[in-house]
Amino acid sequence: MTDSHAPTAQPGTGALGTNPIAPTPSKVRTAADVVTPAVVARLAGGVVGSGRTENHTPFTGERLCELPESTPEDVAEAFDRARAAQHGWAATPVRQRAAVLLRFHDLVLERQAEVLDLIQLETGKARLHAHEEVQAVAVSARHYGRRAAAYLRPKRHTGAMPTLTRVSELRQPRGVVGQIAPWNYPFELSIGDALPAFVAGNAVVMKPDTETALTALWARDLLIEAGLPAGVFQVVLGEGPVVGPEVVRHADYVSFTGSTRTGREVARGAASRLVGVSLELGGKNAMLVLHDADVEKAAAGAVRACFSSAGQLCISIERLYVHESVADDFLDRFAARTKAMRLGNALAYGADMGSLAGPRQLEAVTRHVEDAVAKGAKLLAGGVARPDIGPYFFEPTILDGVEAPMAVCGEETFGPVVSVYRFSDEDEAIALANSTTYGLNSSVWTRDARRGRQVAARLRSGTVNVNEGYAAAYGSVQSPMGGMKDSGLGRRHGSEGILKYTEAQTVAQQRLLPLAPSLGMDDEKYAAFMSRSLKVMKALRLR
Repeated sequence: MTDSHAPTAQPGTGALGTNPIAPTPSKVRTAADVVTPAVVARLAGGVVGSGRTENHTPFTGERLCELPESTPEDVAEAFDRARAAQHGWAATPVRQRAAVLLRFHDLVLERQAEVLDLIQLETGKARLHAHEEVQAVAVSARHYGRRAAAYLRPKRHTGAMPTLTRVSELRQPRGVVGQIAPWNYPFELSIGDALPAFVAGNAVVMKPDTETALTALWARDLLIEAGLPAGVFQVVLGEGPVVGPEVVRHADYVSFTGSTRTGREVARGAASRLVGVSLELGGKNAMLVLHDADVEKAAAGAVRACFSSAGQLCISIERLYVHESVADDFLDRFAARTKAMRLGNALAYGADMGSLAGPRQLEAVTRHVEDAVAKGAKLLAGGVARPDIGPYFFEPTILDGVEAPMAVCGEETFGPVVSVYRFSDEDEAIALANSTTYGLNSSVWTRDARRGRQVAARLRSGTVNVNEGYAAAYGSVQSPMGGMKDSGLGRRHGSEGILKYTEAQTVAQQRLLPLAPSLGMDDEKYAAFMSRSLKVMKALRLR
């Protein structure tokens, strides 16, 4: 089949594969232009650490800079500093705290070119995908800057005895939040999660991934410029198995985004101290293309859903279920679009996909693809590494005929690889989509909006997008986002995303009469009086 609307491959196709290389602008910044000694010195000053470590750029594999490394003693010091600053910050009126977020929102948009360069250099992603992080952080800053006061406002509740018992629910900050942030979205999954913690009156000790620490440190610098007290935001760096447990050991609440395996360890550490934890973990996300879907729109949406940030997105699609009546037409269009995607490593717009983050991701992707092909899967697009562009580039890949013995069928790839499955019955497709231990994100494509919502409600994932891959649900920050099953605990965004950083406190004031025998009543008369009162309250629907 052919598709006159699908893009075709362009001149400049790489010798090792089918995907063309995005042209490099005549004038483009390099790592040396962005990560200057002055920039490194300024940002590195935000790390509590006495050792030395390095980070690298996936575009070339070369070192970007040297940064401080934290010891367990440094982590303890960071928490001491944060606790000392948190009390004054919590005493600051919530509207003043919220104003910091609104100023930060404006600064991010004004100076986005700086952070876009850092995100690209540290993750290897295309600039448009880096901009998704700018959008997400700005939206979160605006939302909590505008809504925090309402979320945190004291709430009146009906008391034990109406009119006699006055009850208020207060929201108190937890204290110092320990945050362990991943490498794949170093702006959004570090600062985006910290913003509601700050506006709720907490301090934060953050451990970003060392390879993407400059982005988080840039954001810290900008938040301080926006008015956040420097002591409220501490950063520690180091190997996960060394520094991570120390963050958990000192925190009053833990926020973690990463693998399910590590998330279980974090949860055990937090549980041993009886502190709360939120976890966004892995996913093996499914997209369903129903028989009445607009296949052209679905194919374009699948490219975004599967290959944004080279598939290194927790909510990206790795399993694609297509109704057999539209499968050939859809796959023809999807494969054509995928083969036409331009790969590039310039600090500029123009590339459709960038690099994997490093050797570990490249090895995992290569292993899954080679294993599937060796066991009988068919490559519809991609399937090869592209060292002609950079050491960790891998073409966006579509696998057909994937079966259970293949590792890619059940394991999270976390790369630009999607497996295609055909179905004939809608109930079968829903069952297959749910047949995983994960439950983070799903996608449904249909022309019937009502039916799409009905199918969505039957999918066991924390977010479901109808006629979109992931951005609609994630970008709707007034609504909660998080995982079911092995994909995590807790939610970011909306009321849950800020209230998790608080402790609920009930203050009850008893007036006029005690909740005990009074006015000459003995115990028996008091019990009878209360029994009658309870019946009256039920009849009046008071609670």
